[in-house]
Amino acid sequence: MRPFRITHLARPSSILSSPSCRLSVQATRTYRSSPLRPPFRQPRHFPTRPTFQLKESRLDPVTLLLAISTAFATAYIANSYYSTTNPDKASLPDTPGPSLSLETEPESDMTPTTLPGRPGSLTPDQDEKLRELWLQTLDVFGVISGARPSLDAAPAASTPADPKKKSKLSMFSRKNKDADHSAENTDDENDKHGQAKEFRQALQNQSPESLRTAFWGMVKHDDPDALLLRFLRARKWDVQAALVMMISTLHWRSQEMHVDDDIVYKGEGGAVVDAKSASNATTKKDAEDFLTQLRMGKSFLHGVDAEGRPVCVVRARLHRAGEQTEKSLERFTVYTIDTARMMLRPPIDTATIIFDMTGFSMSNMDYTPVKFMIKCFEANYPESLGSVLVYKAPWVFQGIWKIIRGWLDPVVASKINFCSNVEELSAFIPKSQISKELGGDESWEYHYVEPREGENDKMKDIATRDRIEAERKELVQKYQTETVHWAKGENKGEQRSALRQDLLQNYWQLDPYVRARTLYDRIGVIGHGGKMDFYPSAVSTSSADLD
Repeated sequence: MRPFRITHLARPSSILSSPSCRLSVQATRTYRSSPLRPPFRQPRHFPTRPTFQLKESRLDPVTLLLAISTAFATAYIANSYYSTTNPDKASLPDTPGPSLSLETEPESDMTPTTLPGRPGSLTPDQDEKLRELWLQTLDVFGVISGARPSLDAAPAASTPADPKKKSKLSMFSRKNKDADHSAENTDDENDKHGQAKEFRQALQNQSPESLRTAFWGMVKHDDPDALLLRFLRARKWDVQAALVMMISTLHWRSQEMHVDDDIVYKGEGGAVVDAKSASNATTKKDAEDFLTQLRMGKSFLHGVDAEGRPVCVVRARLHRAGEQTEKSLERFTVYTIDTARMMLRPPIDTATIIFDMTGFSMSNMDYTPVKFMIKCFEANYPESLGSVLVYKAPWVFQGIWKIIRGWLDPVVASKINFCSNVEELSAFIPKSQISKELGGDESWEYHYVEPREGENDKMKDIATRDRIEAERKELVQKYQTETVHWAKGENKGEQRSALRQDLLQNYWQLDPYVRARTLYDRIGVIGHGGKMDFYPSAVSTSSADLD
């Protein structure tokens, strides 16, 4: 057999005469004759062994065609076999685009799936973060200390066996300096709305029982785990930052806005009474302005979007700066958001807002309530916004948007979409569920139904309310005890899950005794026992016709 020989090689002379080689030689000669260096005798160099370079190889066209033909033949045979053995799958139409999936797209009326970071969809690390936040929360509430603290006493710090437990159980004790240190750590990253200060004020001025009561007042019909997870997600699973955010929110709800003991408790019926007979002129004016916004429909809740989220429509053209008091604007904003919370049912835990900019002008712009709304969603109602749709914004809004965008958290800003017509809006809400006012097909108009006499009579039944609240308090204590065992890994939380359902049923029994009826209770959207009907078939506009 003849020896193998390398052919098609470049000749040494071709390499030495290449442009790169010539440049090298030229540069050397210039260097030797440079006046900056005296001439010297260059030692003689013998030519080195020539280096052979392979010429650029190319794939033979015949080989390429044979390879392609073989691949297509193999694919055809495999597909024919698959079609024979799987006739149902073989009849599926081609999937458009680059996707290789053969699964059909989910229908719009399918049951929504649970999103990541929610109860039932936690990763092991997220589950551990939730347990840690529960332990720190219950430490602040005085639940895991040796003895139940009095109203004025600070909870005793636990004496854990290792540093890891210490960080969980006593990091935020009222007598522990780590509380202030942890709050200070959040100043740079998460203190846009001054929550570190509110956190310290809450620990200094509110008793453990007061904070605990505010927490369970905020929970209402919600899953307690889901509430804590909102703060964890908002703070990117930083347990310390989540605790600071949650405690400051409880302080804001109970000490500043009085959400559960005033705004929600009095409601629309209480505003009617204050507007008619309040002795204080300021209280009277605030109540009148609150009702004015309800009656004009400055914002209202109606229907759901394509993902089943409740929709809030804000008609920007109806607002003019100075027409209502600042307090009435804030109360109306909080009232609307908290009412929307009453409409959330798992796995739906966010809402959609449509800012209808039809007819908007500079006279409708008011930055103060905009800032308050941003603070509400970013600091006090975290992870509550699913989508924000700015509809038919005029050109004058471009400059305003540049200012507002600078105030927004990037996560919130990413949820804002601009829709210039109903076709673009229908990408988020089916056109059949968009009112004709917005260019859709739904024959629905907003009409405010006035509070009817006697609709809140159950709130006068103190004895029944106290009995149900006593039952709830007992359930809460059991739930907290089971939560401590679960968070420490002492059980899997079976009893805790059962108690969660008991708390849910208990709340809807308590609801008519602690929450004044809203427009949405009167028109049948929020039904007895919390049953939801976003599109009630027959709605009367007369309060006299309501049961």
